[in-house]
Amino acid sequence: MNEKSEKAIVNEHVTYNRAKLWQIILFAFNNASTNIYLVTFSFITYFSTGILGLAAIFVSQLMGYIRIFDGFIDPAIGILIDKTDTKFGKYRPILVLGNVITALSFVFLFNIHHFGKGMTIPLFVIALIIHKIGYSLQQTITKAGQAALTNDPEQRPLFNIFDGIMSAIIFSGSQIVISGYLVPKHQGFTEGFFKELITLVISISAVLAILAIIGIWQKDNKKYFGLGEEKTQKTSMKDYWKVLKGNRPLQVLSLSAAFVKFNSTILGDSVVTVMLFGILFGNYALSGAISALMIIPNILVTTFSASYARKKGLRSAYILSLQVGTIAMIAMGGLLYFGQPGSVNLKSMSLYAVLFLVLYAIGRYFSTTPSSLVLTMGADISDYETSVSGRYISGMIGTIFSLTDSVASSFAPMVVGWVLAGIGFAQEYPTVKTPLSGDLKFATILLFAIIPVVLSLLALFLMRFYKLDRETMVQIQEKIHVMKAAKDVERVRDIAKNVPLSDMDYVDISKYPVQEENEDK
Repeated sequence: MNEKSEKAIVNEHVTYNRAKLWQIILFAFNNASTNIYLVTFSFITYFSTGILGLAAIFVSQLMGYIRIFDGFIDPAIGILIDKTDTKFGKYRPILVLGNVITALSFVFLFNIHHFGKGMTIPLFVIALIIHKIGYSLQQTITKAGQAALTNDPEQRPLFNIFDGIMSAIIFSGSQIVISGYLVPKHQGFTEGFFKELITLVISISAVLAILAIIGIWQKDNKKYFGLGEEKTQKTSMKDYWKVLKGNRPLQVLSLSAAFVKFNSTILGDSVVTVMLFGILFGNYALSGAISALMIIPNILVTTFSASYARKKGLRSAYILSLQVGTIAMIAMGGLLYFGQPGSVNLKSMSLYAVLFLVLYAIGRYFSTTPSSLVLTMGADISDYETSVSGRYISGMIGTIFSLTDSVASSFAPMVVGWVLAGIGFAQEYPTVKTPLSGDLKFATILLFAIIPVVLSLLALFLMRFYKLDRETMVQIQEKIHVMKAAKDVERVRDIAKNVPLSDMDYVDISKYPVQEENEDK
């Protein structure tokens, strides 16, 4: 290893803001707190068609437009976060507000059928809008808060490990409970099913949100924001446009992550799950049993990716995960072509069943793991912006990812609706009682394998233009270190504008001591 690369990997003179392990673990619960609503939200199509009596194709398109609306209000939420300055901090008030609004929106949403049929559609739209505002407020804190939690390139990927564990428990656990307990108990997606489901979701989400507040409590302080209270550049409204135009890593990663988010959404879509397990394999309860089996593989994939990120950097882990996942999903498409009811039976494991489980674990979880890595990579981009402009706008950067996520994920239910409408399911979605046909089989392969493969390849192509690798992130922290040591704001501005990151390889950081309280080191 040459002198330059050795220096790029570690510099003992850089003063890092490190978090305690328990703080990282607890703050990771915020993503789980919002994800549990995301799981439940995927079943809204069955509520709206079965209980509200709305047409399936109408609901799928409306859900898409609502998510697009959500995406375009996200930048306003980012500005709100960046401008928030209370005695309770920047992140905690928004987190609490978001969780409360989201909970109330669900209570309202799943009770609008009691207001009369004539009010169904307008109240349905209003409830969805309120839900999206609350969800975005809390979910954005997951991305924005990490910039203050820790800036150590080696420590940041730890968040992904614990977030991945919680996500595996939430997504797999919820499918187990829904398919193995709630659906049989209430005999389908009935009013009783949704009443019990939202009670569980609201309660669990609130507990996880409280734990996340405890995790970010100490770090929700101005001294951990950018260059600190005195030297961080003030940001005006016009500065946000400059960031959008000039921050190439933000532009590239947000687009790549949007494709990954689409895949994550469509692979977890409740209708696609019914088509795969309930119709193609003829046993919907199999989805819950396989979800239980997949908890450990899911955690192992996430842990591997995060551990790889600690050694090679988040960019390398992101690309490797996509490459492995894409190869497995190509094989999955071919395997599903030969699938039929009874092909996967966990009691008598055939070669087909074993191949399916292996490809399902590798393909689904490797191709969607980058969605978790992006949560931490957003903090890298926030630090990059601080190094080139002196600004701290983690909220705005976080909501740009939310915007592209929302727009991308909005197309998932729309695409499902278009595909199914094309084969005769415009009014009602197929259910577990729908017989398998050639058209349904093709639609399942298209939605679960072909489309995800195409979008993963696009995401990989975009990453060729994302340059924030491990070495570059260390250079960024070195530059921020020098900026913190600067004597005044004018000098900070000068360093940000005139000192390229590449020059940090030749700067002796020991000449720039930073006196900073860092009780977590």
